[in-house]
Parts: sequence; C-alpha cells; structure tokens
Amino acid sequence: MARVKMTKQERSWVLYDVGNSAFVLLATALIPVYFASLAEPGSSVVVAWGYAETVASLILALLMPILGSLADLKGNKKKFFVGTVGTGAVALAALGIPTAALAFLVLYVVASIMLNGSMVFYDAFLVDAATDERYDEVSSQGYAWGYIGSCVPFIACLAVVLGGPTIGIPMDVGMKVAFLITAVWWVAFSIPLIRDVHQTHFKERPEHLVRDTFSGLWRTLKRIFKDRKLRLFMLAFFCYIDGVHTIIKMSTSYGTDLGIDSTQLVLALLVTQFVAFPSAIAYGRLSTKFGTKKMLMVAIGAYFCITLFAAFFLREALEFWILAICVGLFQGGIQALSRSEFGKLIPKEHANEYYGFFDIFGKYAAVMGTFLVSIFTQITGNSSMGVLSIAVLFVIGFVLLWRMPEK
Repeated sequence: MARVKMTKQERSWVLYDVGNSAFVLLATALIPVYFASLAEPGSSVVVAWGYAETVASLILALLMPILGSLADLKGNKKKFFVGTVGTGAVALAALGIPTAALAFLVLYVVASIMLNGSMVFYDAFLVDAATDERYDEVSSQGYAWGYIGSCVPFIACLAVVLGGPTIGIPMDVGMKVAFLITAVWWVAFSIPLIRDVHQTHFKERPEHLVRDTFSGLWRTLKRIFKDRKLRLFMLAFFCYIDGVHTIIKMSTSYGTDLGIDSTQLVLALLVTQFVAFPSAIAYGRLSTKFGTKKMLMVAIGAYFCITLFAAFFLREALEFWILAICVGLFQGGIQALSRSEFGKLIPKEHANEYYGFFDIFGKYAAVMGTFLVSIFTQITGNSSMGVLSIAVLFVIGFVLLWRMPEK
C-alpha cells in the first residue's frame, strides 16, 4: 500500500509538537537540576518537585474541561490556543528572574499549566487537520518530529549551560539564556498551526453560555461513562499514562537524588529523544497492522518492566542510560496512539470538551503518580520505594485496556 503524503494542514499541526516539546525536554532534563541549585540545603528535590507538578496538574484538571467546552464554540479554539501559548512563553522566559525556590516553583507552575493547556487545544485540532483514518499516522508523526526537533534548541541550551562556565558564563546566566531560547522556539513553531489549521468542527454559541457550558460538561461526562468502550479506555488511560508522565517528570529528580552526575542525566535524556523519533513513527505504522489496542498493551507491559528496573537496579549512570533508551522505545508510541485512539471515539464538534476530560484522566496530568512518588519517598525515606509505587498504575491500566471491547 502506497504511503500517503501529508497535507499542508497535517504538517503545520505536526510542527507544534516540535515547538512545545522543547519546553517539555527542558522541564525534564535541566529545570529540575537548576531548581536543585535554588533549593534549601538538605531538602529533598524529589518531594518538592513532585508536589509542584501535582499542584500544576490539579489546577489544569479543574480548568480544562470548562475552557475546552468554551473553545468548542465557533471561532474560539484558535483564540484559546494563542492565549495559552503566549502566556506560557512569557512565563517560561521569566523563569530566570526568581532567586528563591518557592518563587521559581510558582512561576514554573504557571508556565506548565499554560503549556499543558495549549496541548489540549492542540490535540483537539487533530480532528480539524486530519481524517479519521489518518489519526494514528499524523499523531505519531507529531510525537516523532517533536522528539527530534526539540533537540535543536535543547543542544543550544546545553552548550550555554554546560559549556558556559569554561568561557566565564555562570550556570544561572546560562539558564536564563536557555529559558529565552526555548520560549522563542515554542512561539515560532506555533505559527504554522495558527496560520494553516482552522476549526472546521464546532458547536454554535448557546443562548445561556455559562449554564449551557456546565450542563454540557455534565452530559459529556455521562456519555463517557455510558459508553463502555470509551469508559474503559479513559480509566485505563488515566492509570497508564499517569505512570508514563510521572517517569518523564520525575526521572531527573530521581537521578539527582541517587547522586548521578547532572551531565550524565541530561545526555542520557537527550539520547531518549533520538531513540523515540523512529520508534514513534514505527508505532504509528505497526498500529495499522496489529491494531491500536494491541500496540498500547505492549507499551504498557514494557513500562511496567521499566518501573521495576528503575526501582531495583538503577543506581549508577550506566543504568540511567539503559533506562533512557528503554523509555525512548515506547514513550512516543504510547502517547501518540492514546491521542489518536481517543480522537476516533469522540464526536468531533465536542473535541475540546472531550480532550479536556482526556487531560483530567491523565494526559500530562500525572497527579496520582507524582503524589505516590513524593508520599512514598517521604514516608520511607527511600526514593526507590517511591518509584516502585508507580508499577501498580501500569498493572491496573493493562487490565482495563484488555477488557475494552474491540468493536
């Protein structure tokens, strides 16, 4: 079967993954290391960072269904997208200003909420940019190019932050430059989507906006739970993607807590991006042969094994490199296919509203996972036990997805 060339709208949609992924990579690799330099001596970076991520996720989970419902109105989707990208980029650029850990965390929470909020509107634009049969392919291309494209500004940031001291630029000044580079990159790669992708699926503005928005959300929630396939998918997704994003968000903090050199951590995570590029594309193509559900179950099983490896065997830099490569093999696939599978199950004119709930149920909102890691680390005094607690999320997610009907 001949491969279908991507349309202009699909390419423009994919490019936003290149833009926002630069911030995601910076937040995974360098920002926790920088935060550790601001934190009080003797305090646990894992605990503080975990709670900050949890707060950001909870706020996002409360806001996004409401904003998503409003964004489904004719002409609103792009306005909300521009608003979250613009606010987030300003907050990101300003991250170099605070010198106290708490002020830095507050500003980071704002930037993180805006980033993840823009992703809800971006995901919902998939139904406008592509057709149903193209969702898996286009979604996978987005994650793939996001991984490889984000490496360009990230390498520039690494050169400034890690190489800066050799030419007299201190780390804090280097990080200020890194925040600016990433913010500009993010905005630049949002422009093609803003220019080329238009809201073709929408609902008309109701007479009583506030009342109808909340009643519509309640109806949507009831529809989700009345549809057995959608209900099981959402519950499974809530568990397994929560675990995935917890590993993404907490890996650098965990490695720092184990005493692994920050340069080794950052370079290993950069390798993850290069491994994830072909893997995400492969996952999109394998799903057409073996089915989306089967490929998702393979990835969940792999993540369960990755969690056990991190808890019991990760002690030195070599093990962290192994972990980074294993994560790269499955990270893009599980995210891309979850996004596209959900798009197939929902009514297109309510895409933002549904993707708002998609966010609550786990997308970038690792509430339960980050909380489990933080609380178990705090109780046991052992970050390995905190990491091990994530494994239960993959077990539950696998069982629920296995029970989901094919038709």
